[in-house]
Amino acid sequence: MASILQSLNKTIIAGIILTLILFFIIFSIWPESNTWLSDTYFWGTVVFRYLHVLSGIMWIGLLWYFNFVQIPNMPNIPDEQKPAISKVIAPAALFWFRWAALSTIITGLIVAYLGGYVNQAMTLGLVGETDPKSITIGIGMWLGIIMAYNVWMIIWPNQKKALGIIDATPEEKVKSARTAMLLSRTNTLLSFPMLLTMVGAQNLY
Repeated sequence: MASILQSLNKTIIAGIILTLILFFIIFSIWPESNTWLSDTYFWGTVVFRYLHVLSGIMWIGLLWYFNFVQIPNMPNIPDEQKPAISKVIAPAALFWFRWAALSTIITGLIVAYLGGYVNQAMTLGLVGETDPKSITIGIGMWLGIIMAYNVWMIIWPNQKKALGIIDATPEEKVKSARTAMLLSRTNTLLSFPMLLTMVGAQNLY
């Protein structure tokens, strides 16, 4: 076990294998799911919803890491140690951060499409019958889309300048760092109501 846990790749592979074993056990003993092996809709909704939640955990987890851990503690790090954050930790975290954001949006739209409520959710109930659940999810979807837009179109371009990934003057680096921080804080603000709508919608009928 120690040899597995000492390697991130082996740990992830072991986690996936355990997940698949548990998946087959749960749905094999569930009486209502005796046709699940041949049910494309079932596979689509379960698999893509799982990927949606998994991506969302990665995305919001890193968003909160930046805002609750990294940014507040940067002033406490000695200047000679800060390059370890800006040159190693931050670029790696931003890689998973931005791709998790994109994956969350794509898988969420697929889940909504397979569930038959994507149009009503995206139009906030202005098209078709009014459905409180779809409207609530729709609000969350739009908040998520705005947040993902901020990640890809504002935060990441500015972080590339601030971290020196692309050339920028010292003045541009300072300005870009502040812009990225403010939009990251904006996303943190939006993450609370976004999560409320996503969770709350599951209790609406």
